[in-house]
Amino acid sequence: MAAIEIASLPLPPSADASKFFDFGRELRNVNPGALTAEQFKEIEQLLYKHSVLLFRDVNLTPEQQYALVKAFDPTSESYGHGNFKTESIKKSILHPHLRTIPRQPQVQLIGHGVVYNHEGLAEAELQHPSHKTFHKTRVSEEDDAKGVTRFYRWHIDAALYDLAPPKVTALYGISVPQSPKQVCRYDDGTGDELEVPLGTTAFVSGKMMFEILPPELKSLAVRSKVKYAPHPYVWMATAGAKSNGLGIETDGLEPSLDELPSWEESKIQILPVLWKNPVTGCLHFIVHPCGVVELLVDPLPDGVKRNDALYPDGAHITDLQTVRDLLYKMQRPAIAPNLVYPHDWQEKDLILFHNRGVMHSVVGTFKPDQVRVFHQCNLAASDMPVGPDVVDVKNWA
Repeated sequence: MAAIEIASLPLPPSADASKFFDFGRELRNVNPGALTAEQFKEIEQLLYKHSVLLFRDVNLTPEQQYALVKAFDPTSESYGHGNFKTESIKKSILHPHLRTIPRQPQVQLIGHGVVYNHEGLAEAELQHPSHKTFHKTRVSEEDDAKGVTRFYRWHIDAALYDLAPPKVTALYGISVPQSPKQVCRYDDGTGDELEVPLGTTAFVSGKMMFEILPPELKSLAVRSKVKYAPHPYVWMATAGAKSNGLGIETDGLEPSLDELPSWEESKIQILPVLWKNPVTGCLHFIVHPCGVVELLVDPLPDGVKRNDALYPDGAHITDLQTVRDLLYKMQRPAIAPNLVYPHDWQEKDLILFHNRGVMHSVVGTFKPDQVRVFHQCNLAASDMPVGPDVVDVKNWA
């Protein structure tokens, strides 16, 4: 059997190649739908080492896609938000964007336009997530007509309530409309913008997000946990996101907790800001900023100089504006244009990504007559992410 061929990802001119030396690989000479045990073991190591793996010209059934994702976490079973759940919670911001494949409920049909007779679905009307429905502001109709767009929402694939965040997501492009490139504007006062393929999925490295922080923010990150709202996708649905998709504007538009669907305290998630890679041991900054309500900071460990440390005695921060400002300060540098990988989708592309190691965003705006068909699969994990250990805290605090 031929060895798996490993190549660099096709980076756009906007990317700083020196920052992508260990991020992303294209794999050739291998069929991800029919892996041997040895091939899977190699791919598993490569995924955790490089965060994003691309396979071109793949034929993949929903059953094969599910089996591939499940192999990374064999005792996991349900879709990341629960089987058949995304369509039942009408107030969830995810509701318009996902349709479950009936015979394989862990695989979701996503895309844009009306799709007929697809994998057991007689008809499905798909809606590509757009900043127009989620951001506090939107680009003008004039700019929209010129192909100006935005990141929709920087996130990880996770329910962030009750179910553990998936380890791996598989995205498979079946029908990919080709069109002139768009300009993704940040509109956050920096002047930043990024040329992107239509409907790109944009990725940034959680490892890089941590590594580029100054020492005082590294110290804060390694000592911090975030508390998520119950039913966070319902909680965030009535609010307006920032213009670069990195979190919510604090305008008091979120419902009170007693206005949410019924919830249990024991299912609310408090997760470390930094998640430890199970293969490399590296720390990845992984926070879904839109769903966070509180920040819990541990005090500096004994023997560590206080110097310019933030919250040296620890803190429990419940003011939403302060929580969001601190997270934004830590996360915004990593979505700079030169650190973003915007994938240029081709039909039959399969991307596997380490959902506990990267953040990603949908980008772009499709015309009504453009039809796009993708399959997405991730599975609620069998365990929770592991945060920094005692040595990590001592090294970075």
